[in-house]
Amino acid sequence: MNENTNRNASPNQSPGQSPENSPILVLGASGKTGRRVADRLEAAGANVRRGSRSASPAFDWDDPAGWPAVLQDVTSVYVSFFPDIAVPGAPETIAEFTAAARQAGVRHVVLLSGRGEAEAQRAEEVVAESGLEWTVVRASFFAQNFSEGAFYDAVMSGEVVLPVDDMREPFIDVDDIADVAVAALTEDGHHGQIYEVTGPRLLTFAEAVSAIAESSGRQVTYTSVPLEAFTAFLAEAGEAPEVIEILAYLFSEVLDGRNAYVADGVQRAIGRPPRDFAEYARTAAENGAWK
Repeated sequence: MNENTNRNASPNQSPGQSPENSPILVLGASGKTGRRVADRLEAAGANVRRGSRSASPAFDWDDPAGWPAVLQDVTSVYVSFFPDIAVPGAPETIAEFTAAARQAGVRHVVLLSGRGEAEAQRAEEVVAESGLEWTVVRASFFAQNFSEGAFYDAVMSGEVVLPVDDMREPFIDVDDIADVAVAALTEDGHHGQIYEVTGPRLLTFAEAVSAIAESSGRQVTYTSVPLEAFTAFLAEAGEAPEVIEILAYLFSEVLDGRNAYVADGVQRAIGRPPRDFAEYARTAAENGAWK
């Protein structure tokens, strides 16, 4: 063996590339959680490879042939599945990806999952049986959906209209998800853990919108409508059928009461309580989210 050869390198690791300086691959790096995970890792001095369709090399869930180039030299991966881990076929794609990751020499996968979603739980099982070290971050509805995601335009219009009445949800601050994921990617002791992450209390969607109105100073109301009226409105507005299908599934099945409890994943993972929705709303408003 040549004296310059790294004896600790994986079979597909480049000469001179040690696990200590190997890139951490962050998939979905332009999304709400991936962007925050990548930013935190880079701020801590980690070597980060941002995985997205616009990156070079590009990562696309629909193009497995391009995965090996993105996985080259990587030892840890944060997996945020697109368009949603609840969609049919997601576990099979995750299985194909983890097999490619193991072949490339990846050691540890941190999977962003969803609470109470059958396909998400199947994907978790795939990761647990992959032969890799693994950590699952199982998240509730994102608070940031109101400021960066699906509900933003509705907030700005002054009326949030959704097919949810008085069902309560423990909205999770995406910054908490990022903190948990970074800990799992960079610290020992997280292998084999499922961190179910929620906010510290249950709120109805009307209560969440009220908190946003109070923090932002905007006149924003909440209206509950039947699911059929909601999906018909989305279709008339030109929303893609697959997006309508995902939203209908989330609002009709996942928001049926099965997730109406708080969990301790944030506390267990990073030793502090999760941020309250009111704190999220105040911070978002101070940062100009709804101006």
